[in-house]
Amino acid sequence: MIPRPPKRTIPGAPIFDSEAARRGYLLNKMCYSFNSKANRDDFLRDERSYCEKFGLDQSQTTAILERDVLSLIRVGGGVYFLGKLASGVLGLDMQDIGALQTGMTKEEFKAKLVASGK
Repeated sequence: MIPRPPKRTIPGAPIFDSEAARRGYLLNKMCYSFNSKANRDDFLRDERSYCEKFGLDQSQTTAILERDVLSLIRVGGGVYFLGKLASGVLGLDMQDIGALQTGMTKEEFKAKLVASGK
């Protein structure tokens, strides 16, 4: 048996690894459904029921209902899938999410990107 490398950690940053992918599978599946306008409309009509339909656990449902993007990442949300929720339902873009992750305003985050040349 090949030994596994030690689990990678970055202080203050949740790592999206296979464990997080398993934990967030149903959440990410729900977010992927937002590719369809009909599904986005269904979600907005009754958000809690939509979460139940996909089998989200209480922490995932609470994070969805509270629009807590950082908690969604901690409970297994992948950025690709959360982007579908953020842009398709919440009207956020990736710079909004970056600002939330870093505790900055969107303007501060954009200025930091410009200053770093990215």
